[in-house]
Amino acid sequence: MIACAPAPSNGGFVTNGERWSFAGTLTFADAAAVLEATHALALPHAGVVDLAGIGHADSSALAVMMALKRRAVAEGVPLAYEAIPPALLALAHVYGVEDLLAG
Repeated sequence: MIACAPAPSNGGFVTNGERWSFAGTLTFADAAAVLEATHALALPHAGVVDLAGIGHADSSALAVMMALKRRAVAEGVPLAYEAIPPALLALAHVYGVEDLLAG
C-alpha cells in the first residue's frame, strides 16, 4: 500500500492503486490537510473510495468528498464512495447533497 501523507489528526487516505481507503478522523481541524494530501495520489483505478475507517467526521468530510467527486469529473474518472458511516450519510441528507455523493 502507498500511504498518503497523514493529516495532523492522524487521518488520511491510503491506496493500493485500485482503491482508496480512509482511516482516522476527518473534521474541520484536518480537512484541508487531508484534501491537500490527496493531490499526490492518482485517483483509484477501480473508482472506489472506502470510508469504513472514518472514526469521527463532521460536515467538513462532506466537503472533502465533494471536492474529490469534482476532481474525478474533471479527470473523467468514475468515483464512488463505499461504507459511508451512517452519521455522515445523515449529514449529507440534512444538507441535501446525498445525490452528489452517489456513484
